[in-house]
Amino acid sequence: MDPSISVIGLHGLPLIRKGDDIAALICDAVTLQDGDILCIATTIVSKANGYSKLLDEVTPGDKACCIASITGEDPRFLQVVLDQAADVVIETPFTLTALPCGHVGVRSGVDASNVEHGYAIYLPPDPMKEAQGLADRICEISGVSCRVILTDTCGRAFRRGQTGHAIGWSGMAAIRDFRGDTDLFGKVLEITEEAVIDEIAGFSNFVMGESNNGVPVVLFRGCPAWTGHDDIYFTKQEDIIRRSLQKEGC
Repeated sequence: MDPSISVIGLHGLPLIRKGDDIAALICDAVTLQDGDILCIATTIVSKANGYSKLLDEVTPGDKACCIASITGEDPRFLQVVLDQAADVVIETPFTLTALPCGHVGVRSGVDASNVEHGYAIYLPPDPMKEAQGLADRICEISGVSCRVILTDTCGRAFRRGQTGHAIGWSGMAAIRDFRGDTDLFGKVLEITEEAVIDEIAGFSNFVMGESNNGVPVVLFRGCPAWTGHDDIYFTKQEDIIRRSLQKEGC
């Protein structure tokens, strides 16, 4: 097996607008091969599908106004955050929420950057379905079977700075499961589970960059297949950090 892996940022894609066919734009920009992994920023998926709110049309509720009075944020923006959340883990000094898909992130992943003035853009409500749909559409256009990861930038506990995380994926297991394998000394591995999709998403974010780089899609070629499972999110019962953080607020 050739161990080399190529990583290519797709430059020249247009600014995505509602109704755009992202899969077709990608297929026009690059010749794909079976087994390629495409990391696609959730921002452009949300733009293409109209997952955004005009803040002037949002009426904040009591909870959004209460949090905003403490954090100094726009209560309309916070209402969009709360509307996406299945559970609020922390309200202040920043709002940490769990989404219906299982992802836990600051402000539900809602963003006001890289979107038209006065709008807030939110994550795809069903990112797994979106990833599968993009993979299917790419196969329909090109005849190529690609793996797809939808990415978003998130902060991390105990460390400064943001990294890319996988929000939705298709064509691969989220976790590479080493349990039952042996190490270099023949000892059986009992707990090692590697979050491969997050590792790939993190490097894709390095290539995408932030601010105005304009590289929303990154192609990984030569990544081998792996076996594992998709249980990347802890359940509420398993997640001792989440249980410790959660408290009553507004």
